[in-house]
Amino acid sequence: MTGTLHTSAPILNTRCPYDPLTPKPLPGIAPLDAAHWLQANEAYAAQLAEKSRLLRTRRDDVVWLDPAHLGAAQELLDTVLTMLPEGFARDGESVLCPDGRRVTPDRSDPLGTLGALVQEDLCLMVKDGAEHVLRGAILCFPASWTLAEKAGRPLTGIHTPVRPYDAALAARVQRLFDGIRAGRPLWRFNAFWYHDPALFQPRREAAPRDVTNPAAAGYLRSERQCLLRLPASGAVVFSIHTYVLPRAALTATPA
Repeated sequence: MTGTLHTSAPILNTRCPYDPLTPKPLPGIAPLDAAHWLQANEAYAAQLAEKSRLLRTRRDDVVWLDPAHLGAAQELLDTVLTMLPEGFARDGESVLCPDGRRVTPDRSDPLGTLGALVQEDLCLMVKDGAEHVLRGAILCFPASWTLAEKAGRPLTGIHTPVRPYDAALAARVQRLFDGIRAGRPLWRFNAFWYHDPALFQPRREAAPRDVTNPAAAGYLRSERQCLLRLPASGAVVFSIHTYVLPRAALTATPA
């Protein structure tokens, strides 16, 4: 399965809360105020509508959970429910979302529920031996990778096709995962030029994206990536908030 050319109206951001054009040395990690972990912005309604479509039509491509780690996924759901950003409201057992929808959490389907609530994609990483392993995810907006290929793989296996991810960087990243403390999340960002603004862009390792001629690409795709420790299970959550900005929007100073 590979990404296809986007033909309907693209889902774009008008701003970015950081400067995506100023790279930082890998792995580029910084502390994060836990209160600012989850974000809801001007693209919320459109992104959640796209997630709803994918959950309805491509669920096996965007949701996966190792059944042995249902408890950690439920802990992630409970954590998100207590940390929802401005624009959400609790109404008994339901959540009122910024776009007016009402979502009732389903603890038998914690990752599906999270896909109906927040813009972030969420990956559940659990320590197994020397590495953290992907044990579950809601991944509606993959940037040129597939959940099916990465499910159940350790960090080094997940990053196999990433050219800067050598043994030294892999060891640094693993130390970061080991050192994350509950209540003290971390964050970083990336940024890549894309010709296609589609949010759902799955690509297999054997069919990488064409990265030639970035000067002609019309969109910058940036991921705000956060790492957060779940205190009960000890699992690490890797969250991905995707921004897609037209090249013209990058002339403005980020808020």
